[in-house]
Amino acid sequence: MKLSKGADGAITLAFEHNDPDVADLLLMADLGTIEPRFMDGLLKQLAIMGSHRSQLSETNSNFLLSVIRGVEPHDQLEAMLAAQMGAVHVATMMMARRLNHAETLAQQDAAERAFNKLARTYTTQLEALKRYRTGGTQKVTVEHVTVNAGGQAIVGNVATGGRGGDES
Repeated sequence: MKLSKGADGAITLAFEHNDPDVADLLLMADLGTIEPRFMDGLLKQLAIMGSHRSQLSETNSNFLLSVIRGVEPHDQLEAMLAAQMGAVHVATMMMARRLNHAETLAQQDAAERAFNKLARTYTTQLEALKRYRTGGTQKVTVEHVTVNAGGQAIVGNVATGGRGGDES
């Protein structure tokens, strides 16, 4: 993604591809969308998030885009969550750097608190993505079962009737 800022402050995005329409379609597929306005909005947010102060950074913005591509979102919600995960990761690493270079106890405490909150937020986002993709259901697969001599194993659904059932 190539970035430029106009005199009016508007961000312009460009991609290296022979056919701009094909580039847009490929990018929309990467973002899990068929909506050009969603793609444009999310890419501009990534450009702003990737900037440092008022300077655009193609490196940072492309890193955030690569995070989304790595998640391989299936829809717009997953793409937005992946963008947030990228932003939280960047902020987490910034706080790790500040913690590493803290000169006072107050700086160390502030950086440590922010770092821990961000790291927990990232983990929560990862769990949310997993729940969203699985529909909230979990599947347990048993790969190894040991039955000792004299024991019995039952495979399948088991329903117990208990005593006092209908014994006709």
